[in-house]
Amino acid sequence: MVTALPCVMASLLLVEDDTRIRSALVRSLGDRGHAVAWTSTGRAGLQHVLHCGPDLVVLDLGLPDIDGAQLLRMLRAVSRVPVIVATARDDDDSVVDLLEHGADDYVVKPFTAANLNARIQAVLRRSEPGRRDPSLVVGELTIDLPGRTARLAGRPLDLRPREFELLAFLASRPGVFVSRREIMAEVWHLPYGGADKTVDVHVSWLRQKLGESATTPRLIHTVRNVGIKLVDPATG
Repeated sequence: MVTALPCVMASLLLVEDDTRIRSALVRSLGDRGHAVAWTSTGRAGLQHVLHCGPDLVVLDLGLPDIDGAQLLRMLRAVSRVPVIVATARDDDDSVVDLLEHGADDYVVKPFTAANLNARIQAVLRRSEPGRRDPSLVVGELTIDLPGRTARLAGRPLDLRPREFELLAFLASRPGVFVSRREIMAEVWHLPYGGADKTVDVHVSWLRQKLGESATTPRLIHTVRNVGIKLVDPATG
């Protein structure tokens, strides 16, 4: 069931079926000033997001009716609500897969309410309207941040969520090389290395959609052991 909580500003939805964990988090997060609603099933959580539009979802992966990773994909198909995943899977592949499918951050069980609250605050700050300029322009490339759309010479680009975030991150630093470690920290929110292949694969996908390649780069340039940068081809 969903608690009888009205749709309010600065609200959280906790999707967690473990009564003990859920009660502790609802109490702790409430004590920190959050308005917390909860559901014990994934389908009820999806309905709550659709009908009440919470500001952030804390999603446990081990749900009784639907796999949490599948629910994450369903949420991303219908909503841009920030999602923090609570997981017991702390290996790199599992974490990267969750972030690839739209999670904004994650916590590994067991975790403290203080740890979760810090991550909630960070994700909400990143999601605040007006925190960044509404658009980025690099040459013929225009990125609408609130609308999460990008155009090249007026042509819309069909970008997946992580591709958009990577392109927006590079466009926010035009002409500046950023390391793969920085990209993993800012785009994937993974503050450690070891995932260069993930970045390189997404750069390759972006290049295809921008109509270029590694051998004939126009906007995206890479230098081995230095990093990646986005440039205006007209100015280099």
